[in-house]
Amino acid sequence: MSDAKRITWGKPRRPSDADRDALRADLLTKASAVRADGWAEHRAAWPAGQVAVVAYLLGDTDLLTELDETDTTVLSRYAADLFGFVGGRKDNEKGLVDTQAWFDFVRKALG
Repeated sequence: MSDAKRITWGKPRRPSDADRDALRADLLTKASAVRADGWAEHRAAWPAGQVAVVAYLLGDTDLLTELDETDTTVLSRYAADLFGFVGGRKDNEKGLVDTQAWFDFVRKALG
């Protein structure tokens, strides 16, 4: 028998409403900045994933295409950020309806 310790990963973390509220606030701030200043300085400063999600939020399909992203690729990545690994997987299986609804809510707040 081996003396190696068994790895336990623990219970997967499920984001809270506060986590989603913080993500929403961050995305609203970034989208508002792009609306005010344009993409030039922000695109260089943010990671590609952040650029893609803000482009999705703003409906910038040209930039999404340039980044080789689609609505589905952006939503599928954010499903786990919003609902945890298991919840994100379940939302992917049902067509990302909960993730899309969350982004629709953020878009309304953006105006």
